[in-house]
Amino acid sequence: MSLTEVVVALAIAVGLAGILVPVLPGSMLVLAAILWWAVQAGGGVAWAVFVVASAFLVVGTVVKYAVPNRRLTDAGIPSSTQWLGAAAGIVGFFVVPVVGVFLGFMVGVYLAERHRVGARAAWPSTKAALGAVGLSILIELAAALLATATWVVGVVAA
Repeated sequence: MSLTEVVVALAIAVGLAGILVPVLPGSMLVLAAILWWAVQAGGGVAWAVFVVASAFLVVGTVVKYAVPNRRLTDAGIPSSTQWLGAAAGIVGFFVVPVVGVFLGFMVGVYLAERHRVGARAAWPSTKAALGAVGLSILIELAAALLATATWVVGVVAA
């Protein structure tokens, strides 16, 4: 294993961790690492690996937003609640490192839903929103793992 491959593997690992703990743009880091490997390795196999890994990540990104959004819409949670949760998540990121995004999002959605539907119905809506966020993370992680597996196959084949 070359130094380039070790550095790319470390960058991919950081990207995968960035998906689970949204501090870094995980999928973008995985894609950038595989692109760097393809540029360094050169050849048809390396570029084919990059194209396939890119396809996994692009499809994963589209699905990551479409499926959870559909579930939230089906649960009757308006986009205004989602936006308030996102804004509170951004504030939470700066107030409480690492877990603040999740805490802020949860508090923002709960408060918005409490205002909109009352205290009793706010918690089920909040649970639905948290489930959608969890599903979004799992979809992105699955796409990044498929891209990573593609890269591993490419390293072995090249």
